[in-house]
Amino acid sequence: MWGNLSKYTPMFLLLALSGLILLLRNIQTLEKFNCQTVSALYQLQSRLDSAFRSAGPLQLDRNRSYCGLLGPDLTADEAAEELHLLESIAWPEPRFSAVTLRQSSDPTRSFFVILSSGGEWRVGGQLEALVHMHDFYGRPKRYGGDFLLARLLSPELRAGVTGRVVDHQNGFYSVIFWLPWVGPAQVEVILVHPSEAVQVLRRLREERPDRVFFKSQYHSGYFSETTICNLCLPPRQPLCNYTDRHTGEPWFCYKPKLLDCDTRINHAKGGYQKHLLTSQEALFFQSDINIKVPIQASGPDHVIVLPEGKEKPELEKNMNADAAMFRPSGFYYQDAWQAVGGVPVQQFNDTSAITECLRGKVVNMYGDSTVRQWFEYLNALVPDLKEFNLGSPKNVGPFMSVDSEHNILLKYRCHGPPIRFSTVAASELRYVANELEGLPGGRDTVVVVTVWSHFSTFPVEVYIRRLRNIRRAILHLMDRAPDTLVFIRTANLQALDPEVSLYNSDWFSLQLDTVLRAMFRGLPVILVDAWEMTLAHSLPHALHPPPTIVKNMIDVFLTHICPKRKN
Repeated sequence: MWGNLSKYTPMFLLLALSGLILLLRNIQTLEKFNCQTVSALYQLQSRLDSAFRSAGPLQLDRNRSYCGLLGPDLTADEAAEELHLLESIAWPEPRFSAVTLRQSSDPTRSFFVILSSGGEWRVGGQLEALVHMHDFYGRPKRYGGDFLLARLLSPELRAGVTGRVVDHQNGFYSVIFWLPWVGPAQVEVILVHPSEAVQVLRRLREERPDRVFFKSQYHSGYFSETTICNLCLPPRQPLCNYTDRHTGEPWFCYKPKLLDCDTRINHAKGGYQKHLLTSQEALFFQSDINIKVPIQASGPDHVIVLPEGKEKPELEKNMNADAAMFRPSGFYYQDAWQAVGGVPVQQFNDTSAITECLRGKVVNMYGDSTVRQWFEYLNALVPDLKEFNLGSPKNVGPFMSVDSEHNILLKYRCHGPPIRFSTVAASELRYVANELEGLPGGRDTVVVVTVWSHFSTFPVEVYIRRLRNIRRAILHLMDRAPDTLVFIRTANLQALDPEVSLYNSDWFSLQLDTVLRAMFRGLPVILVDAWEMTLAHSLPHALHPPPTIVKNMIDVFLTHICPKRKN
């Protein structure tokens, strides 16, 4: 028997050798790299090497906002604008670098006082309160930098308006309100973060832009790999460069070990980095202790606003020097948003009125989930809108709804990375600026843009660059179709806890919102002031505001699409 088998030995050896050669050839084929951008990647890696420190998972040079420097070089005008914007959001720094919790701001020991105005307050005038911050020992604070919010509410009238906070940088803060209604008005002042926490947030923004990380899957044949992606990546291994060729917006992923960069099939949020704070820093972020805690009044916290006097007061003349430029965009009365100046807001309480207003319109919504909320609201409210099944993942999109009888088309698409959604197909990652450049525009075209929340973990320069590209595309759209309606929805307040504060704090949102308003000021766009609309209402803050507030935003939106005709 063994003799019979031995004569087949050469055949077995030949088959084994052939299989080994075939396997080696397949491995060699799989391991071929796509070398289209090898030289550029090596140049990029050398730039990254000079910006990152060797120790730690992602240690950035504290003296440079490296993520903000990626992308095309700025022109002289762009550099000057960026410097001005960064100066406009500069935040006071505490005099002492090492402060314990007990030396930090304590909302329960701080207080505010309503300042007298001759014993009466009248509609169209102003109310001023003075806030004095104390630490946990009860000692007065001698420096500023606390993040405070203020509003004037009237539960009886279901009314509310925001106040302006002025930091005197000595532990005192002025809060100025414009008085828009007759009747009771109660002052509310909230400590969102003590100054010591703000400094931690500022450090995290500059030093840890990786604290939210992303991932992409690569797939070819039977092989699949997943790698980490972000705007800034340490050069531990070769990178895939996905910088957009039209806008220059940078994005990178670690190159898979076997597959090429062009085999990427999706993008997704990877997760959140943990253990970002020292034990001392963590004490500045405690729910019910120093995150969004109300400050009580020393004395009355409310006033009765009287009707206007014989001489109608002018807002600017009544304001003190610090508040001379303050003017709220609107206020709530009977739970309805009233614009201060501009077009009076209509109430679209009937679905047929909304349908008639949108008749013949193509509404294009771009951005994050807070504008997707508008799409979902209208889609649920307008009875004849039917959503097409595009096979899009839930809460990701793109989405499209059509009312063929009234010729209404409603579309939503998320903005390009960074976007913290669940899995998005790589083919659906579109930058808003590029989408706007592809719109013909016209009087029946409506555009809504909301870009803010997903940029909170990056240096502000990143956000400025993104808005600059969007602004340029909007101006191009207006040049070719000046009757196109463009809306910009601002940032809004949200619920905060110790963890959310490190990634999505209202302080980050306020800084981005300030930049957004400055960059679009004076342009032919309509601002829907989500910041004031969420602050001025008594409802709890939420990343996705409750239906009552969304309804008022939609009323503002529809009012500008269908203004009342003058008699």
